Amino acid sequence: MNTPAAVFCAAVAFQCLAINPAQAQPMRCKNDLAQVGDGKASVLQKCGEPVFKDSFCKPVERQSVPIDGQARVIVNTQACDRVDEWTYNPGRGQFMTTLRFEAGTVQSITYGDRVK
Repeated sequence: MNTPAAVFCAAVAFQCLAINPAQAQPMRCKNDLAQVGDGKASVLQKCGEPVFKDSFCKPVERQSVPIDGQARVIVNTQACDRVDEWTYNPGRGQFMTTLRFEAGTVQSITYGDRVK
């Protein structure tokens, strides 16, 4: 039945899913898990060396600071933030896994193609 209440409930449920995306799944390493928030040393200890490392410079957003309550000066002390991506090959039939580090900690874990 397509009552207004049912339509409203479906719309609210859809918005909740869109606002709160699923958390990144941790990556299994031997008998441990690497997860968002882990530092580089922790990931190295748990998972060992990745098969590929990449680094790039992510532009920093400009920040403005009020002076005397009105005028604003653009402050940009860094040209960019360093981002490191480590890719792991967990083995045949598993998914290639990339950990993205920002400020030295894992910010995201993404899964790619299956290893053949």
